[in-house]
Amino acid sequence: MEKKEQSFEESLLQLEGIVRKLEGGDIPLDEAIARYTDAMHLSKVCSEKLKNAEEAINKIVKEDGSIEEFENIEE
Repeated sequence: MEKKEQSFEESLLQLEGIVRKLEGGDIPLDEAIARYTDAMHLSKVCSEKLKNAEEAINKIVKEDGSIEEFENIEE
């Protein structure tokens, strides 16, 4: 059975839980190192998901079905 990929929200909640636990300071050093490693992995996963979402949002589908990059126009 294949493990389904966590959603962004699930990953973020897990990351927040790890951060709270680490900030509490009540865990042994070995466990803190393991949780820190998990947190760094989750941070990378969340960052990649945000980047992919931003790239998808920045594409506009034209009437003919072609995709055009959205230009950020600042005034």
